[in-house]
Amino acid sequence: MKRTREEVDATLLIAKLNAAELMPTVHCLSFGPGASGAAAGDFCLLELEPTLCQQLEDGHRLVIRGDKDEQAVLCSKDKTYDLKIADTSNMLLFIPGCKTPDQLKKEEAHCNIIHTEIFGFSNNYWELRRCRPKLKKLKKLLMENPYEGPDSQREKDSHCSKYTTEDLLDQIQASEEEIMTQLQVLNACEIGGYWRILEFDYEMKLLNHVTQLVDSESWSFRKVPLNTCLQELGPLEPEEMIEHCLKCYGKKYVDEGEVYFELDADKICRATAHMLLQNAVKFNLAEFQEVWQQSVPEGMITSLDQLKGLALVDRHSRPEIIFLLKVDDLPEDNQGRFNSLFSLREKWTEEDIAPYIEDLCGEKQTIGALLTKYSHSSMQNGVKVYNSRRPIS
Repeated sequence: MKRTREEVDATLLIAKLNAAELMPTVHCLSFGPGASGAAAGDFCLLELEPTLCQQLEDGHRLVIRGDKDEQAVLCSKDKTYDLKIADTSNMLLFIPGCKTPDQLKKEEAHCNIIHTEIFGFSNNYWELRRCRPKLKKLKKLLMENPYEGPDSQREKDSHCSKYTTEDLLDQIQASEEEIMTQLQVLNACEIGGYWRILEFDYEMKLLNHVTQLVDSESWSFRKVPLNTCLQELGPLEPEEMIEHCLKCYGKKYVDEGEVYFELDADKICRATAHMLLQNAVKFNLAEFQEVWQQSVPEGMITSLDQLKGLALVDRHSRPEIIFLLKVDDLPEDNQGRFNSLFSLREKWTEEDIAPYIEDLCGEKQTIGALLTKYSHSSMQNGVKVYNSRRPIS
């Protein structure tokens, strides 16, 4: 039964509301046949920030990703968000065609009644919180079947795991842009339509071919010609692998119509250190630095700054030692990361721990803020050090 204007005015009078202070248009709500039997979980509301809303209106997709044992995330084309349920004490009503006060103000102001049926209701909604993409799984999947070269036994085994871009988008909780960026960080390449990580020894073999050629031809590391590299090294390895190695360890540019690469000394020195440290539990620091400098191409200078997030120096041992500690081998979540680090070393200086936690920093978050949240600080021999806030078993 629909209300009349007189009934509405009588209701306002009982509620002690002045009709003159209200908009003249009145919404009279009633539950429709479908809404009356609907449960609160039949409908979901999602709160979107203006940027995401605009992306949807422009025809882009928002995708919810996650396996059954994972916390669901929502991904836009370039960002990842945690999905959190926010409860509300007020019932949220779904009203098709409902006009907001702003919309009504634009219409002709006259006294009228709009009878509207409620389509459904909810007691909560999903809110989005920007989060770091969950990319650790990406390397784990690709390392199931690293690429060891075209003649390796793995390549003859058709049962080995391989992943296309679509496969990775389906399994990795990150946006497409974040996944593609991480594939570059991992030095992954597409081979036969599948993303592959080069097995480390094979990658070093390719790099060694390139640096030896540069040395034998007396080229500048700043100007390595692509075509000559492919001609000289093509008989040894596939040309696409030679070019991929140059892309991983150099920057491509064109000069007078010819393609060249400027090799990155820091990347090559870092990779060489990784090769030296991977089979040693601990390495005498002084001896390591000597061997390391002798192992890099002539003209390149090694520095411990090149090893941030890859290796850790123990200055308190006698003699001083260095050992492999890769940031991408540590837990992805904040607490797990700090637990792992503090179980390895009780007290850390900010200089030592920073390379191992800087990737945990979210938007507008600093390393200092993370240390304040997850550690205690104290002074030790005039140096500020950090230890765990909670007991480490």
